[in-house]
Amino acid sequence: MNTEQQPDPSDTEQTSDPTPPRRRVGLLVLVAVIAYVVDVVTKVVATATLQGEEPVHILGGAVYLQLLRNPYAAFGMDIGGTWILTVVAIAVVIGIVWFARKLRSAGWAVGLGLVLAGALGNLTDRIFRAPATFQGHVVDFISVFAPNGEFFPVFNAADSAITVGAGLIVVLTLLGRDYDGTRIPSRRDRKNDSEPETESAEEKENPEDSA
Repeated sequence: MNTEQQPDPSDTEQTSDPTPPRRRVGLLVLVAVIAYVVDVVTKVVATATLQGEEPVHILGGAVYLQLLRNPYAAFGMDIGGTWILTVVAIAVVIGIVWFARKLRSAGWAVGLGLVLAGALGNLTDRIFRAPATFQGHVVDFISVFAPNGEFFPVFNAADSAITVGAGLIVVLTLLGRDYDGTRIPSRRDRKNDSEPETESAEEKENPEDSA
């Protein structure tokens, strides 16, 4: 009589590694394209309608639309020459494109897509707008709560995309959601995982107590 037990197929299925989440490159590209088109179109409209005009207030004065040529970084921050900002933007784009091949989180795909679109939007201005190639000034046209950036620096859709995308990535990181679709173990999880090992070690040292 054969006393050996045959393995249960269901046990094999339960112990096998789950299928990893599918890659999210397509979602990243879709978000980046939409946000980039929005940035380009709004800048074209702003330059065509706001050039030489007084600030236009909308939403009861909560938002003012006025044209501003910005040689600095996002929100008017001065971190060096225009060519330096161009190089930084190119580096950001290359980094995101390289990183995308490992991307399996939908949230991270949206966040990185927004950052990519914002970097590309302002990079387009740096390359193609006056006063010179790779030294162009970025088109800004949104001022909140007051004209001329009195309350907050004048910005554009690309700046907004970068801010929202970076904020989303920070939130996902704080929630323990990694870019590859896995969950980053918290301190409590790591502590719970180490407790059984500690207990088993104590039992080995005191076999009489565990009997």
